[in-house]
Amino acid sequence: MSTEAADWWGSAVSRIEPGRIELRGRPVQELIGQVSFTQMIWLMLRGELPTARQAALLEAALVAGVDHGPHAPSIAVARMAITCGVGLNNAVATGVNLLGDVHGGAGEQCVRLLEEVVEEGDGAVARWRARDRYLPGFGHRFHSYDPRRDPLLNLVAEARADGLVSGHFLEAALRVERIIHPVPMNIDGATAVVYAELGFPAPLARGLFVLSRSVGILAHAWEESGQGRRNKGPLPPSIQPTYLG
Repeated sequence: MSTEAADWWGSAVSRIEPGRIELRGRPVQELIGQVSFTQMIWLMLRGELPTARQAALLEAALVAGVDHGPHAPSIAVARMAITCGVGLNNAVATGVNLLGDVHGGAGEQCVRLLEEVVEEGDGAVARWRARDRYLPGFGHRFHSYDPRRDPLLNLVAEARADGLVSGHFLEAALRVERIIHPVPMNIDGATAVVYAELGFPAPLARGLFVLSRSVGILAHAWEESGQGRRNKGPLPPSIQPTYLG
């Protein structure tokens, strides 16, 4: 009997059969009530459960990136979307779809930068700056010093002291920060350090940020849904855009 149809969607992530649900080879009934959501994220992405310390460090990064208010386009557009008669799922999807290279992609880019600094040294920084004066993960348009930086880096430093992570990416990020002083690391840089130290590939740094920020997007869309506005635009009705004709 041909397995062509079954092989078409072959997956090691899940096994679903009548009466059976296995996630990464583990029966779901053995996971429910036994592992946290953060541990579940690790299991699904990596195929194994993290240690308690690994899960705690990942969770800290996820918590740190949850929200940045309506200043963030992904939050603002989700709030506008929910007033247009769409469901919460549509509003969340609208916000998530704005998490691109400029808004939401800096963590992934910063992991790539740090990988190059670890492998090649400080010359990698010069090459990146030659392409763009903005280095991903450093500087912030709103905060002169990002309050999320220190708690995350302190946790990474503790993990390095305990032998949980190598500390190579932490040192690389601090070297970049010294080179471009006085521009400090931001949330994207700090979470990039966490994800890189925990062994997540660069593309997953963006994926994990999407999971994190989805919580804030959902919360804002839900709040907006209860405020009674219809067809909310980016400006209050009393303010008219400047005509450039």
